[in-house]
Amino acid sequence: LHVLAERSQDTVDRMSNLKELCSGLPLDPMPSNRGRDPSVPHAPARTPNLTPEEERLALRNALRYFPPFHHNILAAEFTQELRQYGHIYMYRFCPLIHMRAYPIDQYPCRTRQAASIMLMIMNNLDHAVAQFPQELVTYGGNGQVFSNWAQFRLVMYYLSEMTEEQTLVMYSGHPAGLFPSLPSSPRAIITNGMVIPNYSSREQYEKMFALGVSMYGQMTAGSYCYIGPQGIVHGTMLTVLNAGRRYLGSDDLRGRVLVTSGLGGMSGAQAKAAVIAGCVGVIAEVDEVPLRKRHEQGWLMEVTSDIEHCIQRIREAKRSKAPLSLGYHGNVVDLWERLLTEYERTGELLVDLGSDQTSLHNPFSGGYYPAQLSLHQANQLMATDPARFKTVVHESLCRQVAAINKLSEAGMFFWDYGNAFLLEAQRAGAEVEKEGGGATEFRYPSYVQHIMGDIFSLGFGPFRWVCTSGDPRDLTLTDDIAATVLEEISANVTERVRQQYNDNIRWIREAGKHRMAPVVISRDHHDVSGTDSPFRETSNVYDGSVFCADMAVQNFVGDAFRGATWVSLHNGGGVGWGEVMNGGFGLLLDGTEEAAKRASLMLNWDVSNGVARRCWSGNSNAYETIQRTMEEQRQLRVTMPYPVQDEDVLDRALQG
Repeated sequence: LHVLAERSQDTVDRMSNLKELCSGLPLDPMPSNRGRDPSVPHAPARTPNLTPEEERLALRNALRYFPPFHHNILAAEFTQELRQYGHIYMYRFCPLIHMRAYPIDQYPCRTRQAASIMLMIMNNLDHAVAQFPQELVTYGGNGQVFSNWAQFRLVMYYLSEMTEEQTLVMYSGHPAGLFPSLPSSPRAIITNGMVIPNYSSREQYEKMFALGVSMYGQMTAGSYCYIGPQGIVHGTMLTVLNAGRRYLGSDDLRGRVLVTSGLGGMSGAQAKAAVIAGCVGVIAEVDEVPLRKRHEQGWLMEVTSDIEHCIQRIREAKRSKAPLSLGYHGNVVDLWERLLTEYERTGELLVDLGSDQTSLHNPFSGGYYPAQLSLHQANQLMATDPARFKTVVHESLCRQVAAINKLSEAGMFFWDYGNAFLLEAQRAGAEVEKEGGGATEFRYPSYVQHIMGDIFSLGFGPFRWVCTSGDPRDLTLTDDIAATVLEEISANVTERVRQQYNDNIRWIREAGKHRMAPVVISRDHHDVSGTDSPFRETSNVYDGSVFCADMAVQNFVGDAFRGATWVSLHNGGGVGWGEVMNGGFGLLLDGTEEAAKRASLMLNWDVSNGVARRCWSGNSNAYETIQRTMEEQRQLRVTMPYPVQDEDVLDRALQG
């Protein structure tokens, strides 16, 4: 009874703290300015290169959130933040509450839909989840949840006050307010980085972010759908399995070695995915903080900073065929060059599969650390001499590609993981050109072109759900329901489609065994129809529409009026600002008939939209899939393409 009483009091205390958090901006009095917390990692200083007039505008914009009697105090500290860190984060208003996803029933609100959004926002900013929590960066080096802490507090206030006849409108982190809507409408509409196309450059972005008028939300940071690396383990495991099938002729990956880099928010998934797939995963990471974090969380089995020991463990694991995730604390360029040296010296190729998940969408602001510099030296140089740092990054990329090229010639299979690695390597002058290739083709394929693209065209993609009660027993129950449903569906499909169902069932079963605990349903926007990304999700579209973004925008709009709890549309994500458009959603399933209707209508659209686009582009898998779907859903009618069966017809016409 004593233990139950303590737990009950803890719940009361948490709910009291959440109520205080949701009471709006604390202005009377303001909280003390504690500055940066030295116990958590922080984002590198940004270099927006503002003019004096732009600095003045950034300061004026930040002060708009506060009444004039606070301006004198806040103006001085906001100026210091802007000049020291390149952005006004408003550290004074960073809450002291333990930031995490609390059970949905503990949030002070008028509708559970709002509570589900609050839960997901706080999960994105959990110190165990977020990459730079005090800068509101969830992952990818610059994937923002909000631009500053005033926005966070206002959003939590609005959500606590919201009814089911209001919608929260979000402009790149800024809450424009609550607007009247219908109960069937989304409770939040989010846009991030919606910049006029001619002004969507990296240089313009740095200025706009510093001014507080636009924001890079990555894929799932600014849409509140991130759930830690576990959210991408599913897709990464599928990628590794299907890479084995395509390149090695088998999905039995025991004794096979995957070498890659990055143990941050998204890339951290690689270690767990490799072990679930059964292979040896060796992941290089220059920053000891995320490396140790993944090790302590159980994602990495072993850690070493000794490159010779790393080579020894690779050889031992290959021989024993035991699954292993090995974190190498060092630069991946050094690891690639050491593997090449070993091959040249002994003739033994220690690596079968290779990729890279450094945040090269953000190469000059902490997304990529060049081999020539230590972590500390790189952080200093990118702030003091950005032009020189860019040159050093390009030199490092050329070294990395040179080693990869030689190992590939020896028999290793390498793919681009959609992080703009080959795109930035090309810009650096590295040898990644594909002779006779199109605008989105390089010496190595993207994982979508060779591995996941056909799977997307079958209507499959990574998914996720969040058990909002926080009770592991509920999570187990949802796992069992999902696996049972997939098993029933897979009994009546073709062998190729059944393989995809089996992979997903394997994922669900293995996730539980590998302590993948977090129902809000969502997806990484890396999916069938959510993202138009010419160097990633849509890189296997070959009808000339690869740089068009109608699919992602239609996805966002269609999800909105078919029942999504919240929807988002982002510029950027994955490959970087100006390179991608992606739409996302969150959907609360509360057991009601209304929720079931929403789920059926919205999820069918969410997949069919992308399959129809891929079918029209000429993908045969998509053609078969959408044809079968139309037979099952009589209200679905898709315009189907007639392929050119005789190429001589084109030749004769074009030759006059």
